[in-house]
Amino acid sequence: MKIVHCCLSCFYIDNYNYQENALPRQNKLDGHDVSIIASTETFINNTNLGYVQPSQYVNEDGIPVRRIPYRKIPMYFIRRKVRSYKGVYQILERENPDVILFHGVPAWELRNIVKYKVAHPGTKLYVDSHEDLNNSARDFLSRNILHKVFYRYIIRSVYSYIDKIFYLSYETKDFLTTIYGIPEKKLEFYPLGGTILEDQEYLAKRDRIRRELDLSNEDILLVHSGKLDNLKKTEDILRALIQVPSQRLQLVIVGSIPEDMKPVLQPLIEVDKRVNYVGWKTADELMEYLCAADVYVQPGSQSATMQNAICCGCAMILYPHKSHEPYLQGNGYYVKSIEDMRQVFQEIDDDPSVLKNMSDNSMKIAKELLDYKKLAARLYE
Repeated sequence: MKIVHCCLSCFYIDNYNYQENALPRQNKLDGHDVSIIASTETFINNTNLGYVQPSQYVNEDGIPVRRIPYRKIPMYFIRRKVRSYKGVYQILERENPDVILFHGVPAWELRNIVKYKVAHPGTKLYVDSHEDLNNSARDFLSRNILHKVFYRYIIRSVYSYIDKIFYLSYETKDFLTTIYGIPEKKLEFYPLGGTILEDQEYLAKRDRIRRELDLSNEDILLVHSGKLDNLKKTEDILRALIQVPSQRLQLVIVGSIPEDMKPVLQPLIEVDKRVNYVGWKTADELMEYLCAADVYVQPGSQSATMQNAICCGCAMILYPHKSHEPYLQGNGYYVKSIEDMRQVFQEIDDDPSVLKNMSDNSMKIAKELLDYKKLAARLYE
């Protein structure tokens, strides 16, 4: 089967473990012929969004990637919002896919993808929506003009030709129905997934990192990761942890610190010897830290790392976003404040045995909802 992933609304980043990386990888592991068509927008130095030159290359998973620029519309700001590209239809003609997965809804280019689908009705066309009010339509013009008028027109003009529209979270479903006016019967839940390792590989990674960190079996490793801006609430984690002085609690922070947060976070990291900031890591390296972790801490903005943490059997500490509801079922805690986190850290330290049951529940959720093997198989139906 030939599968083409179109990352022309959502940007594509090499060497990450986002859905746009993991699904093509799993498709290839399943024996299919896979390629990626992507914009030139990506992370530069793993921190800020920027643009690279158009190119063709083979990525770290052996999958061909073709990066193409926006169509030359006056004013670059408008190009970024319209998201139209030259030559996509012709690329699809050459690729001759059995399945197209278009990542993200808001892009003019979706109309050209649908033109290809109409001309090739045997091709399955799936669209997954990543949009919600946390990451899109956050001001008046964006919500009421860009999304409720322009993008709404695009998706409503073509959705009847799309085989399935996947929503990645409950908040995404709300966005699709209320902002874009898509009927619920057209939608299907398709969560961001994760990688479930074989026991031997998981234990090897866990043991290696815990030895590297000089941790005993009694130590409780907390892991927090991401682009550590104010929305991540990294500062709140550090202020909560310092109020629970147990040496058994150890914290590893993985990610990049924006310049404006360095004066805030660096003193808090340096003052607590239980905190180990290891900087930015590749997706594979981050996975090793998740294997070593007992608890994953994400009290702020949402992150795709959460799903992989669940797949590694971590107990979870999360902010109560609506989208987190399927993922916190007897396997962790909701927190809204520094005091909430302090209480959770204290509870875990007082009775670490609660973590075993939470870990088991995380693995149950992972196997039922998040296994990329199962998610990828839904594209082959």
